[in-house]
Amino acid sequence: MEVRLSQLAPNTVTRLLADWHAGDDEALRAIIPLVYDELRRVAHHYLQKERPDHTLQSTALVHEAYLRLEKQGAGQFKNREHFLAICAQLMRQILVEHARSRRAAKRDGGFRLTLDDALALKARHVDLVALDDALNQLARLDQQQSRIVELRFFGGLSIEETSLALNLSSTTVKRHWATARLWLHHQLKATDA
Repeated sequence: MEVRLSQLAPNTVTRLLADWHAGDDEALRAIIPLVYDELRRVAHHYLQKERPDHTLQSTALVHEAYLRLEKQGAGQFKNREHFLAICAQLMRQILVEHARSRRAAKRDGGFRLTLDDALALKARHVDLVALDDALNQLARLDQQQSRIVELRFFGGLSIEETSLALNLSSTTVKRHWATARLWLHHQLKATDA
């Protein structure tokens, strides 16, 4: 008999994360099918902002993130949202590494990301490596704002999902999101000059 996701207890993923942290390697394998659709949605969201002929597909990005999770070993995850946030971060790292290697192979920088109006840069192409550098700089100034941008823009999480993942109020997320977008806009504009 097949178990549907709607039949699972709401804390199933959280319990499995705790089991994985306690040393049960099979728990990670049990988690992935439960969150696979959400991970593919995050991967698809990332890849929509990439160049059309990108060599990575959503499935490959999810699988690469899974392999990295497995290699890193069990971490202490608070809940499903926290796990998804870490997976989104891994996917971003994978894409940035891919961009850096492509940039090394191609003199003009090649790999470009289209930022949507989330960063108030409509139809503008931004170098993914420059964006990653700006996010890393923002993280040194304000780690929380950097995580919010990562989850909202790259992970495609809503204000409410970001709020849950970071254990912040929605108001705080909205305020930091607006501030971080403005700061990134100025940083990316300065790199174009």
